[in-house]
Amino acid sequence: MTGKILIVDDLAINRIILKVKLASACHESVQAADGATALAMARDERPKLILLDMMLPDISGIDVCRRLRADPLTRDIPVVIITASSDRARRLEALEAGADEFLSKPLNEVILLARIRSLLRTRETEAELRLRAATWQELGYQDADPSLAGPGRIGLIAAEPVIAMSWRAALAPYLPDQIEILTPTGALTDTNERPVPDLYVVAAHLGAHGSGLRLVADLRSRLASRDAAISLVLPEADSETAAMALDLGANDILTLPFVAQETAMRLRLHIQRKRRTDLLRRQVHDGMKLAVTDPLTGLHNRRYALSHLERIAKCAEGSGKAFAVMALDLDRFKSINDRFGHAAGDAVLETLAGRLRDSLNPGDLIARMGGEEFLVVLPDTLLPEARQVADRLCRAVGEKAIPLPASGCEAVQVTISVGLAMGGPGTTAQEILSRADSALLAAKADGRNQVTISATAA
Repeated sequence: MTGKILIVDDLAINRIILKVKLASACHESVQAADGATALAMARDERPKLILLDMMLPDISGIDVCRRLRADPLTRDIPVVIITASSDRARRLEALEAGADEFLSKPLNEVILLARIRSLLRTRETEAELRLRAATWQELGYQDADPSLAGPGRIGLIAAEPVIAMSWRAALAPYLPDQIEILTPTGALTDTNERPVPDLYVVAAHLGAHGSGLRLVADLRSRLASRDAAISLVLPEADSETAAMALDLGANDILTLPFVAQETAMRLRLHIQRKRRTDLLRRQVHDGMKLAVTDPLTGLHNRRYALSHLERIAKCAEGSGKAFAVMALDLDRFKSINDRFGHAAGDAVLETLAGRLRDSLNPGDLIARMGGEEFLVVLPDTLLPEARQVADRLCRAVGEKAIPLPASGCEAVQVTISVGLAMGGPGTTAQEILSRADSALLAAKADGRNQVTISATAA
């Protein structure tokens, strides 16, 4: 049943109507007539979304939602609670139970389908991030940060500041978050000068027809704000505008006048969901970074370097431009470890890495290949320039002694040997690396502290 929508309603006619509505948008569905069956189907089959009636013959929809959220196998399935009741207390209870959305009967088909599209987009993004984050955690790269409940930042954007101020006055008693009033222009242009809000509350009408929708689209298109939550505020129920806003990237639709406590709860849920996805993104980013980074020096590691060298060689094949590869080795490194200990050796490697990195351009590749061996790749570079860079690296390392920690010796003088080879069209990454390694061995054999160019470099 994975990929299907689970409809839970005790009345067969309601289930049939929902099935027809979903089928019109090419959604497959399955059905349950009571809470116990719904829980079993959700756990065993993992639907992509659940449409859950509030009133069921055995368990209330709210209790079903609580149980879904308490089960690790079902807690991430989006849940939309549907009811004919207008009881505000029950709506709050549904949101507190973990419902993603609360829709009132009779259902508006346009709004229903737009809500489903929006929730499924969010679910797919979170599912992909969770999968990647779990992979990195299993590899030992990450520990999850459980802190999601702290105060956030909310930006209110209305046609007039006085309107936004009235929203803030209504919501502030129910929110721990910092609430700021923004102009439409400021929301798009001030992101470098202030922290980006976790959530934007945007009026549908900002002085011109469709201006609120355009701002939603602009916020979604900008790097700084694209991951923020967005709630669009409509002056009255407008299914077409609401559906368009959801399809443009809004997370929620709010209708005036606000029911302050319910609105505040909805905003908090969006902030928490946004922070969960932020956390997952950080875990994926940090895991990827650790997977390709040498932990001692902070340089790229061998895995990354070989892959990147392959890409540079392929680019050179297409562009016809030359590139340079240098194999570097720290001279007599074993004697440093033997005389001063491995902590001193690590300090030397860290300092050496920093000096090499600082002597290169941002587009150049530098990596630690293992032990005291390093790799430097210079894209779009000819031999004379490459030789100048290699000589500069030797000077950067050897001109100044490296301080040692708690070794009984203030500093140690070190040098490097460099093997330089040139690549270009028709040269494979493995071939150019092998030539650079051979040149390095020749530099070591010829007395160290020098640059040797591969005989086939030209």
